[in-house]
Amino acid sequence: MTTLVLCVDRSDDIGRTTGLKSPIVGWEAVQSLVTDVGLDDPEDSRVNCLLETLRVARDLRDDREEPVLAVVSGGGDSLVGADRSLSTQVDDLVAEHDPESAIVVIDSANDERVIPVIESRVRVDSVDRVVVRQAHDIESTYYLLKQFLADEELRSTVLVPLGATLLLLPVLLTQFSTAVALAGLAGLLGAALLYKGLAVDDLLSEVPERVRSALYSGRVSVVTYAVSFGLALVGAFLGALAVTPQVGPESAIVSVMQFAYSAVPWLALAALTASTGRLLDELIGSDGVSTPYLNLPFGVIALGLVGRGFTGWFLQRESLLADPQIAGYAVTPQQRLAAFIVAGIVVSLIGVKVAASVSSETLEDAVQKQ
Repeated sequence: MTTLVLCVDRSDDIGRTTGLKSPIVGWEAVQSLVTDVGLDDPEDSRVNCLLETLRVARDLRDDREEPVLAVVSGGGDSLVGADRSLSTQVDDLVAEHDPESAIVVIDSANDERVIPVIESRVRVDSVDRVVVRQAHDIESTYYLLKQFLADEELRSTVLVPLGATLLLLPVLLTQFSTAVALAGLAGLLGAALLYKGLAVDDLLSEVPERVRSALYSGRVSVVTYAVSFGLALVGAFLGALAVTPQVGPESAIVSVMQFAYSAVPWLALAALTASTGRLLDELIGSDGVSTPYLNLPFGVIALGLVGRGFTGWFLQRESLLADPQIAGYAVTPQQRLAAFIVAGIVVSLIGVKVAASVSSETLEDAVQKQ
């Protein structure tokens, strides 16, 4: 009875350490591999996994079975590529040795995920999970702490926010109540964790290079983005000035509507400026204009009209906005809202029509060129 004893290394740590190409087959080859991996990094759990593979094969041999030892590793730049490489190695082993079953030796949850791949090639009788025992004493704790402090990324992620929190805690407690101080510290700590967890620092580090490349490439959108940012600030400023202090349970909603009514036109103008700059970049480029960039300006105008209509309806219902007069006829809030909604839909349909016509013309030009 031939049994395939597989040591799985999905991340190809063994291959990167030794430079050997998988699969590695045979008792002597695996025994030599244990020495190479152990000398390179004695703390690597792969050493224990390889030793367990040898032990399983020895026990099978004592039971008068014919074990075939093999170490298979993943390869490629992605998990899909690694699994495909590993499955190809298993196929070659099955074709060469024709085993009746297999015993899989793993040492991590990541390696365990490839068991279904192996089961689709050969029957798996057992999965041997290697767990390394560690001494839970003071010396081991000190050693792990020393390793933690030696990792620069972990220090900056954990120790810096914790140290800043401990420094700010006495200052806040002397100035505010305990509840306010703890709430402020919790907010700062949460912001720091989100900053690192969402990789905001990586995004900010790429901003100067993107701005530099945009300036050197002569993109119009760089200027329009700056203008749109200024228009957005103007809209926020005018919206804040439009808010009137009121007393009552509905004061918060009224204030929000007053702010939005005054800020929406400027915010829509800011978005329109930014989208126009991006559209000009597409027009200047040689690849033509894609449909989303043609739709964007019209969509911004349509959303601005709808937002202006709803906020105006609310303020007009609260008698904070005078009824508009058209030929001596007072327009009701419902009529005003309906007019803005219809105008937004019309603008959106015009955008769809323009984008469709331009796309069809571009397609015809491409066909004629061919």
